[in-house]
Amino acid sequence: MAVLNAEVVRANLASVRERIERAAARAGRDGGDVEILAAVKYLDAADIPTLADAGVTLVGENRAHDLVEKAARAQGRLRWHFIGALQSRKVRLIVAHVELIHSVASDSVLNELERHAPDGFEILVEVNVSGESGKAGIAPRELDAFIARSPVKVVGLMTMPPQTDDPQQSRVHFAALGALARERELTTLSMGTSQDFEVAVEEGATIVRIGTILFAQRSPPGFGGIVR
Repeated sequence: MAVLNAEVVRANLASVRERIERAAARAGRDGGDVEILAAVKYLDAADIPTLADAGVTLVGENRAHDLVEKAARAQGRLRWHFIGALQSRKVRLIVAHVELIHSVASDSVLNELERHAPDGFEILVEVNVSGESGKAGIAPRELDAFIARSPVKVVGLMTMPPQTDDPQQSRVHFAALGALARERELTTLSMGTSQDFEVAVEEGATIVRIGTILFAQRSPPGFGGIVR
């Protein structure tokens, strides 16, 4: 059952865009170089058409089977990226539906991409810049070798910093990912979510993955237009 209101999502989208523009200006960047990806892991498939009605153009899903279902609901009105942990056996399922995978981080996924990815397919490599034990992502020291093994074009990098209530704590990790990308002349940086996307933009993000604040139907007292 659909619950999203297109006009509320449209207003939230405009507010996020305004915050991106301000963050980009602080960093001497053009805010138009930053794409807003709507992260829809927790949205019902019935709500997907509402996103298109609200002006959303780029959507990301974490789960392969949900992506297929939700993409069908969109009827070609949205662009799709895969942003979750990717099992190699699910590669075949999603490559026909997405233009970019953000989370490639294993040789088994590379092997499946070699078998199933269409010509011209592109990926981001997920990097564990924080060095957290057990966290997904390639270690920075292994990045060059991993890129060299990729059978498809690597156009950029993605990371998830450690969880924190202070967005500024993410800055060092975003800056590290930006440096890794610049050193390798990679142009796409997927980093920053609802709680820290402004810091990510200041550090060079070209795609920010926004969920909670984009779909909030009303704001709690003291918060202005959208839930932060």
